[in-house]
Parts: sequence; structure tokens; C-alpha cells
Amino acid sequence: MSSPVLGSGPTVPPAVPPSADIAAEAQQALAALTGRPDAVFHPGQLEAISALVEHRQRALVVQRTGWGKSAVYFLATLLLRRRGGGPTVLVSPLLALMRDQVAAAARAGVRAVSINSANAHEWGETQAALARDEIDVLLVSPERLNNPKFRDEQLPSLISRMGMLVVDEAHCISDWGHDFRPDYRRLAELIRSLPHGVPVLATTATANERVVEDVAEQLTAGPADPVFTIRGSLARASLRLGVLTLPDARARLGWLLAHLGDLPGSGIIYTLTVSAAEDIARLLRESGHTVRAYTGRTDTDEREQLEQQLKGNELKALVATSALGMGFDKPDLGFVVHVGAPSSPVAYYQQIGRAGRATDNADVLLLPGYEDQEIWKYFASASMPTESRASAVLGALSTDTAMSTVALEGLVDIKRSTLELLLKVLDVDGAVRRVAGGWVSTGQPWTYDAARYERVAAARAAEATSMLEYESTSACRMQLLQQDLDDPSAEPCGRCDNCAGVWYPDGVPESASTGAATALDQVGVEIAPRAQWPSGMSALDVPVRGKLPAGELVAPGRAVARLTDLGWGGPLRALFAPGVPDAPVSRELLDGCIRALRDWPWEVRPTGVVAMTSRSRPLLVESLASALSSIGKLQLLGTLERSGGVPRGDGATNSAYRLAGVWDSFVVGPELGAALQSHEGPVLLVDDLVDSRWTMTVAGRELRRAGAAAVLPFALATVA
Repeated sequence: MSSPVLGSGPTVPPAVPPSADIAAEAQQALAALTGRPDAVFHPGQLEAISALVEHRQRALVVQRTGWGKSAVYFLATLLLRRRGGGPTVLVSPLLALMRDQVAAAARAGVRAVSINSANAHEWGETQAALARDEIDVLLVSPERLNNPKFRDEQLPSLISRMGMLVVDEAHCISDWGHDFRPDYRRLAELIRSLPHGVPVLATTATANERVVEDVAEQLTAGPADPVFTIRGSLARASLRLGVLTLPDARARLGWLLAHLGDLPGSGIIYTLTVSAAEDIARLLRESGHTVRAYTGRTDTDEREQLEQQLKGNELKALVATSALGMGFDKPDLGFVVHVGAPSSPVAYYQQIGRAGRATDNADVLLLPGYEDQEIWKYFASASMPTESRASAVLGALSTDTAMSTVALEGLVDIKRSTLELLLKVLDVDGAVRRVAGGWVSTGQPWTYDAARYERVAAARAAEATSMLEYESTSACRMQLLQQDLDDPSAEPCGRCDNCAGVWYPDGVPESASTGAATALDQVGVEIAPRAQWPSGMSALDVPVRGKLPAGELVAPGRAVARLTDLGWGGPLRALFAPGVPDAPVSRELLDGCIRALRDWPWEVRPTGVVAMTSRSRPLLVESLASALSSIGKLQLLGTLERSGGVPRGDGATNSAYRLAGVWDSFVVGPELGAALQSHEGPVLLVDDLVDSRWTMTVAGRELRRAGAAAVLPFALATVA
């Protein structure tokens, strides 16, 4: 459906010009919001406010970060409230974004509160304030909309008196958006349920034409109410873009060690993985830089503290994953550096949009890595539901008895994060429903939309290709990003490294390179012991539940490194790559093992060694156990045998199935049993690779039951 479109320039007039009265009232409100009587609207802002307040339309605003999208919905809220409208409901995706929006609302004289997973206990107080009409804007997360109690008991009354609905970061609605979230797709149903005349505003800074059309279609009330779309230029005149390709992780870290202090102000260093963020933050901090890590593992309270420290310039940088992204508002953020490239130019544009929002200059530098494409492929495959997984979930659920995600995990071979995402997709598609106590099947017919997912996969692949083109292009980098976002006003920026020449130092001093090499050469990652059996193991014929008995626990273990680590991760990934032949442990890797063991803070030193039987790398594991026994003067007790056959857990992905797959796989043979009975002291259990930790847990349990005083797991690598 076609929609009236207002461009960013003065040549395209709005479909219905604002009245003089609304223009004057909005101008007064803008002056109060900014504290400046001479403040003027950016092109399109007043037209959007008029569409919402005067004409009660549905509007989509696609404008660059810093354009003032929040001013549109806060001022529209003020004007609607003056006309007797109910509270605005603002759907916002991230806690960081909510915190900034609440603060911005207060500056605008708007009373805003949020309800989310971190403050759900305050909902009673919020309900009372809503009943007293003391709240102008209620911020909710998209996940909250499907909380059974909120959805069934509280949302209907909220809809009946809603003054306006705002969907922030609206590209999340679309399958084609770079940050697609299943919970956002549920908003289309909410929009359809709104009473006639309730204005709806969707805003985003990162949407190409395909996403714009998709979002507009979901906002549409009908042929008589087309969506009013305001789309402006996405050029960011304050940003100076650059790409520096360095040979390896050591060089990238060396560059940061040498030049982080030269970057303007404070900023963000983005990484692709949690382990990279944590490692880089640690290494930079050890070298004297005031940085901290910010990832999906960071506690909510700590996130808020870190955000405030960065805003207050107490930190030079946060080393962050995409967990620090949409809506984080530090207007004077001086730089954004990426160690590893996001998988699409759209996602990259969104992240660099954190910088230079209220400054004339900010630096943006990409340090791509050769491993980036492997990481892209992993995340792309993890986010796509498959027909076999969906069928397994639907087959396990009933229509009348709720099943928790934990219980369901014991019946289907899908790891927790993937299962939760799949349930959300099936919920939005109407095949399952979240209720008190878990999930039920709706019994509605459901067909796997293979064509849709193939189209999305193809789009993702095309975006990845575009990102590689961005890295290697000799053309204007900002212009290329604008073109990827279908911005018709794209033109050379005159500031990036291709337009104006290289503006960043491209060398790594020897001292920094040496420092990076030393930091990256650190070894030793803890293998945390499993202490609790997964739920629902009886369904898989494994007779365990609750906590592991103290006499069967393994001790905390150690690995040389993670496969995702910046330093040792590279050689280890090469060692475990498909098709690499089995061979004895190399001298280099053995030296790393010796250092990891030397630095291990164990309470009691091991006195014996047991090797795991390896189906894929017997030479590697046996040679490693033998070498550690000889070098460490530890008794080589023998090898833990496998019970024969192919483990039933081959290819398993979730915790319950992985445990079931190795449950009956190990046997303590007579010779090893006798050696354990006569041996005193802890035993080092040696393997090549640790993933779920259930192999080490079950194997260690067998050794403990056979007489081992303690079992210390040791491996070359861990998956995470």
C-alpha cells in the first residue's frame, strides 16, 4: 500500500500541512523541551507531530540518530494529553534505551515510567499511578506484552484508554531488519486491536526500503488510513569513517594498546563475541587504560553503572557486544571502534550511530578480522528456526497442560537459547501460546514457511557481501552505507579515509605489538564444574535429578584457552578444524599446557593422570596425557575406556540430551580401577576439547566412584 512520504528536504510538502495553531503550540513545547526560545524544528518533526495530534494518523519516521525522533513522540504526547488523551505506551527494546528515554521525558516535562524484567515488582505502584492519571508515557518491553498476566489482565484496560502507541526501533518488527526480534512481530496484532483514532508512531534510524515497506504494511489500519512516512537523509556529517585491515589479532590489539589514548573523548569498542569483549577489556585495563567490558552476561545493575561511568567520562571506553546498542545516548561520544565487523552494513550503521550525536566530529574505525565470516555464519544459523526443531516442539506440547521451557528442553534436542527463540516464533505464528506455568500448543494448523526463511537467509547473505564490500571499497564509505539503507540522498561525505585520506595511524609500534603478543599469549581458562543435573532426565532414561552428590563431583578444571579467544583461539581453531588429521601434541601447545598447569591455583596438586578415550583424536589425547605425566612426574594411571558403539548423544545440542548421550559411555576397566584404588591424591583427567562439560562430569563421576580422591579436568580448549 502506498503511503504519503515526506522527504528531508523542503521541496516535498507534507500530505496535510500543520495548522497554525498546532504549529504555535508545538513551537512553545519545543522551546520548553530544549530550554531555548529560538529552537526550531528539524524538517519533518512538526509534520509528524501534526499527523499524530491533529489527524490521529499512523506514522513511520526513518531518520538518522540524533535527528530528534524522541522529541516527536514526547511533544506529541504533551499535546495529546492536553486534549484529554490517555497515556502513551512506548514499546522499547532495551533497558539502556528505557533509562535514557525516561530521563529525556523528564526533561520534556513528561511523566514517564518503565515496566520491564528488572522492575516487574513495581507494577502495582505503576498501576495505581495509571489509575490516578499520573503517567504520561508507559515504557514496556516487547517481551512484556506476552507476559501472561500482563497480556490477559492488564493490557486490555491499557488499550482501552491508550492515547498513542509508539514503537521505537521499529526495524525490529521486520524479518528483514538487522535486529529482528520475534516479540516485536506481535505488535502487528496489538496495532490491529487498537480503537479507531488512536495514533501510532513507529521510529527507526536503520531501515532500508524493504524494511520500510514491511513496517508500513504492519502499521496500516486499512486502505482509508495509509501510513504517513517521513524519511530523511541518513548521512552523519559528524562522523569520520575509516577501515584499517591488520594481519591478525595481535596487530589489532597492539593498535588499540598504542592508539586508544589518542582517540577523542570517550567511546565504545565493539566486538562480535562476549569472550572477545572480556579479553580485550582485561588486556587494555592491564595496560593502564580505563575500560570495562559490557556484554549480555553483565548484570543489569552493573550495566546501568557502566553506562553512567561512560557518560560521565570516568571511562575511556566500554568494550561491548551488541548488548550496548540501540538507544544508548551519550551525545558527546567521541569514537566507535569495531574489532571485527558486524554482518551487515545496516547493523554497522546502527552501532556507529552512537557517536557524534551532538558534536561536530567523531571518529569511527573498523578493524576487521579474518574470523568474522565464521562468526557471522554461526549467529545466522543459530537464529533461524528449522522445520525439524519446530515439529519436535509442537509434538512435545499439549493443548491443555502447560510445560515450562526447562521441562520442554528435556524432551527436545534444542539448546535453551534456541528453544526460547523458536517458542517465540511459534507463538507469534499462533501455533503455541505462553500461559501461566509455561507453554501450550494452540492446536491450530501450522506450516513451516520455508520460502520465507530462504528469502531471509538470502538477504542476510547479501548483507554480508555488502559488508565485505564496505571493508574493501575505494569509494566513499558513508555514501556506501547510505546506499545500503536505500537513502536517495547518498553522496560523497568528503571526510572518510577514502574521500580525504587516511586520518588514523596505520602502524603498530614494536612495543605495543610485543605487549599485545605477551597479553595474547596468556593461558588458562577455568572449566567450572557441573553441580546440578538438568531437569526432566527421567524422560531420557537417565536416573538422576537435583544436585550431584558431593562424592561424585569433579573439581574446578582448566583449559589452555577458549576457541574464541583472540590469542590461543586461532591455533586451537586450526587444530580442531574439520579434516585436520590426528597427530601427537605439538611442542608449542604442550608448552602452553605446562604454563596453564603451572599457573593453576589448585588447592591440592594432582599426583596422577588419566586420559580420556578419544574417538576423533586418540593420538593427540594420549600423547598429551603421557607428556604431562612425564614432565610433571605424575603417575600415568591409564585410560578411561568407552563402553563401545556410537554415543547416542552425537549431534545433541541441549544440556539434557548431551548428558543422556554420554551417560553410559564410560567404563573404568580392571587395570585403571586397581590403579585408582591404590593411588593417593587428586587425578588430572585429560581431554582435548570441552563443550557442554557433561563428558567431563560423567567421566569424573565414574573415576570418583571407582576410588579417585578428587578429579581435576584439564583440556586443550573450551568452546566457550
